Amino acid sequence: MTTQVDGFEGRVEPFRTELLAFCYRMLGSAHDAEDLVQDTYLRAWRAREQYDATRSSLRTWLYRIATNVCLTALEVRRRRPLPAGQVAAADPLGPFVPGEHAAWLQPLPDALLDGGDPAGAAIDRSSLRLAFASALQHLSARQRGALILRDVLSFSASEAAEILGTTVASVNSSLQRARTHMKEVGVRQEPVSEPSAAEQRVWIDRYMKAFEQADVEGLKRLLTEDVIMEMPPMFNWFAGPGNYGLFMEWVFEQGGTDWRLKPTAANGQPGFAAYRRVGAGYELHTLQIFTVTAAGISRNSVFQDPEVFASFALASRIEA
Repeated sequence: MTTQVDGFEGRVEPFRTELLAFCYRMLGSAHDAEDLVQDTYLRAWRAREQYDATRSSLRTWLYRIATNVCLTALEVRRRRPLPAGQVAAADPLGPFVPGEHAAWLQPLPDALLDGGDPAGAAIDRSSLRLAFASALQHLSARQRGALILRDVLSFSASEAAEILGTTVASVNSSLQRARTHMKEVGVRQEPVSEPSAAEQRVWIDRYMKAFEQADVEGLKRLLTEDVIMEMPPMFNWFAGPGNYGLFMEWVFEQGGTDWRLKPTAANGQPGFAAYRRVGAGYELHTLQIFTVTAAGISRNSVFQDPEVFASFALASRIEA
């Protein structure tokens, strides 16, 4: 019996990381994704005697369980977009508008996708980008599932229909509507040329250096003309280097110019945790994740959610 148990666990474990990425795309929350993957594996364990290898692959079977878990969760969970595009752009020096009762998209730590799991390298990081993940949140649950299964994970129409428990015609209809909406919001699904991970890190290292020097003009020189900054859980967001610079001047006036930054990464994008000087040490202030293009930094998503901080295992305070 022990050998049988170990054999089952050994066969399903390699799929854990890609299932985590799938559940994240569906739910937009790293915390929820981890919980749903655990639920998926628990259900798979309980149903292990029912698995029939002559009817579907183990991967397809696990995705069907995970999809059912996600669809059930989405019946009671709200969508998780990002502020940009939800409301009008704000005055960078205007009052903050809290979105306390809104559910916002959370970043997914790259560490959860790496973790020493070789399968993690096969995950399409471009389909985890914050802009793409946010756009998915505007689709219905089944449209979201159809798009991810077909266009991201490359399941066939018949496999997607089996996973979703529906017909090929229904999958194709949901997929067409999903693709149309993604085009309407300006999200491209074909591969887009972008700097390598190392090149992106160079941009952010330069940004971090300017930030630690409170060099607003230096920060602005690293931005694209259409750069966006958003700050969930606040509704406030604004665009353009000018507005960005005005806000950063305010940040340094209010928060001081003594900061410590810790590099991190999420959704296949570079970022850092910002710690502000308070007394004899530095207290965690924000987590910032960047979109970097060949022309510079085009988006900065700034998070101040304790649940997000926890998912990145960030210390609340570091000593001077």
